[in-house]
This record gives sequence, structure tokens and C-alpha cells, in this order.
Amino acid sequence: MFNMKNNNLLKYKNYIGSVEYDLTDKCLFGKILFIDDLVTYEGYTIEELENAFHEMVDDYLETCKAIGKEPQKVYSGNFNIRTSPEIHQALAEIAKMENVSLNKLIIAIFNNFVEDSENKNKQLYNHVLKRLSNA
Repeated sequence: MFNMKNNNLLKYKNYIGSVEYDLTDKCLFGKILFIDDLVTYEGYTIEELENAFHEMVDDYLETCKAIGKEPQKVYSGNFNIRTSPEIHQALAEIAKMENVSLNKLIIAIFNNFVEDSENKNKQLYNHVLKRLSNA
């Protein structure tokens, strides 16, 4: 479904990591996102960066276990959305016309948005990857 690498993000064991480039040191670096602890990694190639990210996720999980700390969980898939009453009503009407629940309609809208973003970012990711491999 959603390939995180197409958005300059890495994914491993349901953790997400950033991908950035340091022009001064000419290296790639990143950090595990959406956790309170600061966990970073770096590499000079995409492969090195991905391997370092995997190692740091594993290290984060092992460290949490060793110190008796519960590692921060990834997203559950449940969250609240606040919108105007007019938008809420319009979405409910569309769901009724489509004979689906409001939840299924929102999921379909989100899926379309993510797929559109993935397609747009895939070209950018491939361009950056090609430039890095030629450097």
C-alpha cells in the first residue's frame, strides 16, 4: 500500500525514519520519527543508511527491554477528526448516497490521497536516488 521510501522515509518493524542529506559532510542521516527518544543514524549510501536505520530500531527495542521501558508504539489507526458541521453533514450525505458508512468513505478518501501522494513522490525519490548514485 504505502511505501514509505517513496516519501524520503524509511520503515522497519512499523517504525518510521527520516532521510536527509548533509551537504557539508556529504552523508545521509536521519532519526526515528514519532517517538520521544532521540535515535539517529547515518550512512554514505542508501544501503548504509537503511542498514543503520534497521540497527538503530533493533537497538532501541533492545535498550527499552534492558531498562524495563515500554517502547513507544506505532500508530493504532484510530484518531479523531474535527471539522465543521457543514463538512460533516456533506460527508454523511455522500456516504449515504454511496451506501457506505461514513468511516468507509473517509478511509477511501484517505487511501486516494495517500496513493496520489505516493505517485507524485515516487518520481522525486527516483530522481534523488539517481543523482546520489551518480555522485
